[in-house]
Amino acid sequence: MTPIIQTENLSFTYPASGERLALPVFENLDIEIAEGSFTAIIGPNGCGKSTLAKHFNAILLPSGGKVWVTGLDTSDEEKLLEIHRQIGMVFQNPDNQIVANVVEEDVAFAPENLGVPSAEIRRRVDDALRTVGMYEYREHAPHLLSGGQKQRVAIAGVLAMEPACIVLDEPTAMLDPRGREEVVSTVSRLNRERGITVVLITHHMNEAAEADRVIVMHEGGILADGCPREVFSQVELLRSAGLDVPQTTDLLYRLRQSGWDVPLDALTPEECAEAIANALNADG
Repeated sequence: MTPIIQTENLSFTYPASGERLALPVFENLDIEIAEGSFTAIIGPNGCGKSTLAKHFNAILLPSGGKVWVTGLDTSDEEKLLEIHRQIGMVFQNPDNQIVANVVEEDVAFAPENLGVPSAEIRRRVDDALRTVGMYEYREHAPHLLSGGQKQRVAIAGVLAMEPACIVLDEPTAMLDPRGREEVVSTVSRLNRERGITVVLITHHMNEAAEADRVIVMHEGGILADGCPREVFSQVELLRSAGLDVPQTTDLLYRLRQSGWDVPLDALTPEECAEAIANALNADG
């Protein structure tokens, strides 16, 4: 099966500007994103996460190598509209994506620009707002919503385009814990129930633990790549790159350092509690 997104020997350098020297971001990067998967990309600031995300729907084009989206070459200008249809982007600040004064009008904006017929737009808008749990707010003013609600409206706007994949670039960075939970549970459900491919770029390790796969970027390369249990068990490797681990993993790691025989791959609170209970019973 063809990956929904594939990079081959991808390289990118921000060009020199004024007194700023050319800035290489990554070189010879090979990544495949499978259709229907939920991938989290983590890494320290400046490692290239957001730059990579912008290559996934041709906001940026490679300095070298190739990016394919559903088999389409992002450097082919004739394919850009179809690529933008296939890959929806959600950014950090929802206020930068909300363009209308009424929620349902904002969600309708993208399909209107794509020339979708009016009746179909109505169906898509209602469906998208119901999917993200914001249908009852369809006639509200976006500026009166909470941060989490605004971000869900931004996601609805992307869903109304009916993309195959949604790329979210640190969508919870400006939200409180409740807002973060709203957004992550929404995208998890979209992946699980609708089969939409999700790429989540985040600096919250507990969010990354919700994914099927975690890619760790560091200094423009791939430091680790695997399921969350595999990746987050490598506590010392991640910390050497300036990264944290989920709270459950951190607790188990500290216990292990103190001599407890506990695993490091328990990610949920329930699994963590069970691991500690098993260690206590074995010790007793």
